[in-house]
Amino acid sequence: MKRGVIILFAGLIILLFGVQCTFLEKQFPKTFKKQTYILDLEGIKNRGFIRAAVDNNSTGFYIYRGRRMGYEYELLRDLAKRLNVQLNLVLVSDIDKAFEYLKDGRVDIIAMNLEMHPDREISTAFTLPLGKISTVLVSRDGPHSIKAWDELEADTIHVRQGAIYKSQLCKIKDSLQVNFTVLESPLHEETLIDQVAEGSIRYTLADQNIALANATYYEGLDISWKVTQSEDVAWVVRDNSPKLLSTVNQWIEDKQREFIPMLYAKYFLNTKNSYFRSTSPFSSLAGNRISVYDELIQEGAGELGWDWRLLASLVYKESRFDTTATSYAGAKGLLQLMPVTLERFGVENPNDPNQSLMGGIRYLRYLDKFWLERVPETNERIKFVLASYNIGHGHVEDAWRLALKYGANTRSWKDVSTYLELKSDPDYYRDPIVKSGFAKGHLAVNYVKDVMNIFESYKALVTP
Repeated sequence: MKRGVIILFAGLIILLFGVQCTFLEKQFPKTFKKQTYILDLEGIKNRGFIRAAVDNNSTGFYIYRGRRMGYEYELLRDLAKRLNVQLNLVLVSDIDKAFEYLKDGRVDIIAMNLEMHPDREISTAFTLPLGKISTVLVSRDGPHSIKAWDELEADTIHVRQGAIYKSQLCKIKDSLQVNFTVLESPLHEETLIDQVAEGSIRYTLADQNIALANATYYEGLDISWKVTQSEDVAWVVRDNSPKLLSTVNQWIEDKQREFIPMLYAKYFLNTKNSYFRSTSPFSSLAGNRISVYDELIQEGAGELGWDWRLLASLVYKESRFDTTATSYAGAKGLLQLMPVTLERFGVENPNDPNQSLMGGIRYLRYLDKFWLERVPETNERIKFVLASYNIGHGHVEDAWRLALKYGANTRSWKDVSTYLELKSDPDYYRDPIVKSGFAKGHLAVNYVKDVMNIFESYKALVTP
């Protein structure tokens, strides 16, 4: 009897908390709804960086002679400066995936010129317009150029998947009763334009800006046929980030008069520069080279055991690949070594790229050996090495000692960098364990962030 009561009681519990859970969720969905990812402006500032989804194309984001460029990139860099945070870019070629990333919190903003369409407003919010763009049909000059929609009867138009293009064409098909086929492709607009230029497909659609940029280096493209008139385009944030939206909108209002038109002219109206940036072997759009010194850098990175793109990031940060660069403090060469360091590591001619780079490699190897036992993990140690290269290993060692004193993780750059930033505070730089005194440690911390951000961009856009 007692056993039967226990079984009955257990069954009731299962019924109440197991089976009836589904019923309760249906009746009160808001009560049991999984909380969505929320990170508004304050959270982004506390984190220290904003994550933006961008497109790798001839207008959005690319590498040219080691420099990060692009219309959206320069806009985002200015926005990050306004927010006083670092900029982290996430390359997303699939527009639908960009919206997925936004909704689940992997990015905070989609920085693509997207038309303000109601279908895209679920759980998201458009910013103020950054400009107007029309959609154009891209074809080759000659028999495939069209003067009326009915000339496309029984033909096929290839369009980028997830873009607004299919919807635009379907409206035209329905309203004009023209029987053409629309095929969606996972390929980017620019790749589809390549295929039009090569003759493997006849037609595609693209934003007029992208079409104009590509027409500068493809002879014989016809981009004169407009699919839509100029429509507003904007960026996108989550609808649960109202403060971020408000701040971005204010930034857009402030920049509409001068900054945004200036960038537009730089990337879309200067066709000569656009051509060189898009076709250069030192552009991630057309080649896989960062600089004329890639082979030297690859050799030096091999001696360090580094990814060569990381060393290239350091060289870019130091000298922009200019062998004659000299800093206000007297640092010279590709890796900007000070005179005493040049002498110590055997560099007689700092303007000689080979001597300058190999002297810097020897110095980096010295710093790596200095930190090897204290920071065994390679990826963490690289950050200690970079900070030491910038500010001197004595200051970084002071921060390491402070971290040890206060019980922080001395093998973690995140922990040690906190104390490096505190080396401008007399309560810390006057501590007896601090040997090198005052330092503007935050500059070295930002230096490491900058180099690593450049490295992330090079990794995304340049193959090993």
